[in-house]
Amino acid sequence: MTSTWAPLRIGVFRMLWFAVLGSQIGTWMQTVGAQWLLLGEPNAGTLVSLVQTAATLPVLLLALPSGVLADSFDRRRLLIYVQLFQLGTGVMLTALTMAGEMIPPLLLLLTFALGCGTAMTSPAYQAVIPELVPRPLIPSAAALGAISMNLARAIGPAIAGVLVAQAGPAAVFAINAVSFLVFAIALLLWRRDPQDGVAEPFLAALRAGGRYVRYAPIMRRLLLRSVVFVVPAMALWALLPLVASRRLGLDASGYGLLLAALGVGAVLGALILPRLRAVLSGTGMLAVASVTYAVVLAVLAVVREPAIAVIALVPAGAAWMSVLSSLNAEVQLLLPGWVRARGLAGYQTAFFGSQALGSLAWGVAADRIGLAPTFLIAAGLTAAGAASLPFAPLIPSGHLNRDPATPWPEPRLTHEPDPGAGPVVVEVAYTIPPDREAEFLEAMSDVRRSRLRTGAVQWGVFRAGETSGRMVELYVVSSWDEHLRQHDGRLTGADAAYDERARALSTTSPEVVHMLHAPVRHRRR
Repeated sequence: MTSTWAPLRIGVFRMLWFAVLGSQIGTWMQTVGAQWLLLGEPNAGTLVSLVQTAATLPVLLLALPSGVLADSFDRRRLLIYVQLFQLGTGVMLTALTMAGEMIPPLLLLLTFALGCGTAMTSPAYQAVIPELVPRPLIPSAAALGAISMNLARAIGPAIAGVLVAQAGPAAVFAINAVSFLVFAIALLLWRRDPQDGVAEPFLAALRAGGRYVRYAPIMRRLLLRSVVFVVPAMALWALLPLVASRRLGLDASGYGLLLAALGVGAVLGALILPRLRAVLSGTGMLAVASVTYAVVLAVLAVVREPAIAVIALVPAGAAWMSVLSSLNAEVQLLLPGWVRARGLAGYQTAFFGSQALGSLAWGVAADRIGLAPTFLIAAGLTAAGAASLPFAPLIPSGHLNRDPATPWPEPRLTHEPDPGAGPVVVEVAYTIPPDREAEFLEAMSDVRRSRLRTGAVQWGVFRAGETSGRMVELYVVSSWDEHLRQHDGRLTGADAAYDERARALSTTSPEVVHMLHAPVRHRRR
């Protein structure tokens, strides 16, 4: 049984984890300081809510582009440049606030800029975790990531409240700026091995990432499970302030106590997570956590005693952390290195999009039908998600071989085409006896998804009409460069196994032909 804290024994991971924790605490302090600075303005309610919007909207807008950049360039350097950008933004925010020149539109603009930095940081940092820890420790590293998020959520606002009261918002803005500097220094101290390869064109890389997610059934299932859990679960996070004030009669410090209970639950969940993994499958753990969360939502719908609410929120925090860390770990285990940041960006988009959609839906529902019915509906939906697991289980991805593979020989062409030339049609001819045809076509189902995941835009298998037993696979790749990336870098051990299974059914060695586009000039009559 692997301890949750085991990755912290690795020096570079420990250094970066603490740096990220400090940055996340600084981000929460920044949010509280910005909201406090706007309390004296006209329309303060709208302006205060816009702070959170300005901080999170960039994540939805930039997650996929930032994933492309993180897969196309050196991730360490990208992270350093982003931290320096955020440092500059934080210094500007601090200086203008100290000078008394901070007006609401400028504050929201700078908050949006910091949110852009956060959006650029997350996929790149998540993508380097498999480089920092061995594969068996990735679930524990994901759990530590969830712990840092919840600790920051609990600690950051509490520290910011004290500092704002004693020294004003500029103090928390300055600490947030320093946190970016610390993260940048930690990245500079990390000596990452040089990465080979030429960066993909931006649009081509974006399309390749989308194709991978589309043709990876396990990835789609993970995204679906994230949405199914997060949308109803957001009722708690979105409406907890109303529960504290309207149902429990608590002030701001009481609300902080409720948040602290969630944070404590998240830490406790991380401690028991290795034991749960030892006795439960991924699907079983997701079911237990979902049912636990549903029960807590139902309790919050009827309880009016603060002590009972605090006690109930501890298992809710544990369930939230268990689900998110498990899904995040499965995504990291599934994705091969060439598309890891883009896949994580897709997961991040689904996660934050579900948060935004869920928060809005439950806020509207609470205004229309009241808090108690809203929580009961959310509890029912969460339980329904757990009940659907036998029909759509969480498919484990850890058993798949995601190591890079080069099963294909280098193409031997009579002339070297331009890398951007295309489209390219690849023909693979097999000799399949009639008694193996059904097995061959079944094997080609996995081959199809492999080709489309790694670069093909069209695919098909055909039976030759004039030759008995001749089966021809044809697929189209947008350019010669794209096809070369299939040969070198995109294929994994799992892809090679699918290919070998189909080839083993051919009585002769498959014949491969690369057909390059020959432009024909059309003359006007």
